Amino acid sequence: MGGRLAGRVAVITGGASGIGLAIAERFLAEGAKLVLADLNAPLLAQRQTELGDDVATRTVDVRIEAQVEEMVALAVKRFGGLDLAVNSAGLATWAPIVDHTEEQWDTVLDVCLKGVFLSLKHEARQMRAGGAGGAIINIASLNAFQPGEGMSAYCAAKAGVEMITRVAAMELGGDDIRVCGIAPGLVDTPLTTPLANLPGVREAYLENTPLGRVGTPADIAAAALFLASEEASWVSGTTLSLDGAANTKRYPELMKLLAG
Repeated sequence: MGGRLAGRVAVITGGASGIGLAIAERFLAEGAKLVLADLNAPLLAQRQTELGDDVATRTVDVRIEAQVEEMVALAVKRFGGLDLAVNSAGLATWAPIVDHTEEQWDTVLDVCLKGVFLSLKHEARQMRAGGAGGAIINIASLNAFQPGEGMSAYCAAKAGVEMITRVAAMELGGDDIRVCGIAPGLVDTPLTTPLANLPGVREAYLENTPLGRVGTPADIAAAALFLASEEASWVSGTTLSLDGAANTKRYPELMKLLAG
């Protein structure tokens, strides 16, 4: 076991699978204690069994402020404070703008952007109250910077995450609270598998990724560990592109691919 996060307490939203789970496992291996939050209660119960006593779990809908506040309170009650947070909960829909429903738009913006706002708000309040500073990491996306066809809601939400990361870093720096983002490209997770497995889609992503592979949750977890650690003590207000240099090229033409 490493010790880069020894004695630190973290909350992770969207922590039952994918990127959130990989970050949780990496933080645990480095000595942190965790509150793992997710909307999937059965999967959270499974993670509790797998990960052990240094993890507390909480079923949380990040769109509901009272539940987010309770998540943060659990970290204090169970482990004595809050030093780190990773806001990873998210989802996406796909539809051209002219066909995108209001319900789809609201769902994506509420989970991906409002959820980050509410989480950041209560995490920062507790860190400020604790008086010892902290680090908050928001999971954005390549689509915060690069538009994707049929992804207007997701692109808008993730662009908002990138900007709220900068605003929060500006406001909270005086409290020694660092706020950073990570913008992954295509990463193999349960969320991306249905899209990536459609004919031609994975190949199109790879063609537009100079390093020639999709990402893994472990790639993102390694970056999150750096940003959470003291090695990044002067890093704040920036969002790290983690996409195999896909940001240097163009996004796949999904409308052509999905039209068959």
